[in-house]
Amino acid sequence: MGSPDEVRRLFALEEQLEKAIRAAKVGEFDGNEFGGNECVFYMYGPDADALFAAVQPVIAAVSPPSGAHAIKRYGSADDPGAREERVELGG
Repeated sequence: MGSPDEVRRLFALEEQLEKAIRAAKVGEFDGNEFGGNECVFYMYGPDADALFAAVQPVIAAVSPPSGAHAIKRYGSADDPGAREERVELGG
């Protein structure tokens, strides 16, 4: 799951992401999932590009590690046919 310092930094990042999404009024931050040596943040909104644009500066400011990525999903979470776009964030 990571060191206590890494976990603290991830929770601080989570707060910043929530604030950015709320300020831009582009969706909602829906939580996180830790496990398997990774952390996943869940964010939803009606426009994947607008949502990513709101959080991208926050993410860039923390210098994500190599392999970090975002998945922009163009459709609802329960639509198996929705188009997805992977965006590399780190490294």
